[in-house]
Amino acid sequence: MKGVALTITDRMTKMRLLRLWIVLGSVFMILLIIVYWDNVGTAHFYLHTSFSRPHPPGALPTTGKDEEKEFVSDVDEFLDKLLSSSGKQNDPLRKKTEQPPLHGSSKPILGNMEESVRGYDWSTHDAKQNPDQEKLQAERRNMLREFCANSSFVFPTKNRSFDDIPNYELNHLIVDDRHGIIYCYVPKVACTNWKRVMIVLSESLLDQGIPYKDPLDIPREHVHNTSTHLTFNKFWRRYGKFSRHLMKIKLKKYTKFLFVRDPFVRLISAFRSKFELENDEFYRRFAVPMLKLYSNHTSLPTSVSEAFSAGLKVSFPDFIQYLIDPRTEKLAPFNEHWRQVYRLCHPCQIDYDFVGKLETLDEDAAQLLQLLKVDKLLHFPPSYRNRTASSWEEDWFAKIPLAWRQQLYKLYEADFVLFGYPKPENLLKD
Repeated sequence: MKGVALTITDRMTKMRLLRLWIVLGSVFMILLIIVYWDNVGTAHFYLHTSFSRPHPPGALPTTGKDEEKEFVSDVDEFLDKLLSSSGKQNDPLRKKTEQPPLHGSSKPILGNMEESVRGYDWSTHDAKQNPDQEKLQAERRNMLREFCANSSFVFPTKNRSFDDIPNYELNHLIVDDRHGIIYCYVPKVACTNWKRVMIVLSESLLDQGIPYKDPLDIPREHVHNTSTHLTFNKFWRRYGKFSRHLMKIKLKKYTKFLFVRDPFVRLISAFRSKFELENDEFYRRFAVPMLKLYSNHTSLPTSVSEAFSAGLKVSFPDFIQYLIDPRTEKLAPFNEHWRQVYRLCHPCQIDYDFVGKLETLDEDAAQLLQLLKVDKLLHFPPSYRNRTASSWEEDWFAKIPLAWRQQLYKLYEADFVLFGYPKPENLLKD
C-alpha cells in the first residue's frame, strides 16, 4: 500500500511540475514576443505612411505591406488572447459596433439656430495644394519640439514622462490598427468629422452589417459614442499591465496627428455651442453653477428650455469668470471642450507626425489623407466652416475686464506658444 501511495504522490508531483513548466513556458513566450516586437519590429512594422518615422519620405519599403499588416494584426490578436482572462476573449472593444438601419441625407439635419451657432457650411471647397506644405509641417513640428525642450518655457505637466500620464488622460487618443494611425481629438476643432474619418478607416461601426464608407453617413450621436472608438485609456481593460508597453510600441510605429485652432477662438466656439444652444447636460453641470456664482441667481429652473424661455442664459463674461476662478479646477478638471490642448494631447510626451490647423483645414486635411495613403479610400467631408473667426475676438472680449483677459491668456499661453498662434496683444493691453 505504501508503494502505491508513493506512486500516486510521485505522479501528482510530476503533474504539478508539468503545470508549472507550462505556465513558465507561456510567460516566456509572451516575453519573447514582446522583446521581438520591440527589437525586430522596427525592421518589419513600418506602418503605412510616407512620413511616419523612422523612414524619411520616399524611403518606405514597397513590397510585402499586406503581409506586414496581417502579421501586426495577428500578433495583436494573439497578445489579446494570452493577456485577457477567458471571460474577456469576446471583449466588446474588439467587436465592430452594429447600429440600427439609418436612412436619409448624407449630411446631418440641423435647425436654423443650430446651423447658425455651429457654423456648418456643406458646400464643396477645393483644397488648394501648397507646394510648401511639407515645409510648413516641418516648421510646426520643430516649433513643438523646440518649446518642449526649452527649459525657460514652463507650463503644468510639461516635464512629466509618458508613464506619468494617468490612463483617464489618454482618452482622446483614438487608435486605428488597420492603418497604423493615432488621432488625438480636440473638441471644437472639426473633431466630429475627423472622428467620422477614423470610424470609416477602422471599420469600427457597421450599418446593416456593412462598414460605413462615407464619413457623412455616420450620425453625429454615434460619432461621439465612446464605445465606437478604441482609445488608449481602454488599453488597460484589454492588455492589463502590458498596456503601457503596447501604447509605447504603437506610438513608435504609428502615425500620430492632431488638429488645433486659435485658443481664444476655440473658447468662443465652445461657449456658443454649449451655452447658446439648449443643452440639458451643460445647463445642469455648468450653467446653473455659473448663474448662481456670477449672476447672483438663487432659484433656477430645472430644465434648459424653461431657463431659456425665462431669458436665463450664461453670459460670455460669466463663462470667462468661471474659467479663471481658481475654485473651478479644484472641484474638477476643465471639461474637454475648453480644456487646454496640451492637457488633452500631451504634445511634449508624444512626438506628433502631423499638426493640422482649423485655419488651414482644407489644405491640411487633403495633405494628411494623401500622406496616410488613404486619399483613394475617402475624402474629408465637405469643408467644415465654423463662422467663429479670429476677427471676432475684439467684439467678444470687449466687455471682459483687462485683468480677466490677462489671466485667461496665462491659462492658455502654452497652447498659443506650442502651436504658433500669435499672442493677442490687442486684447492684453489698455
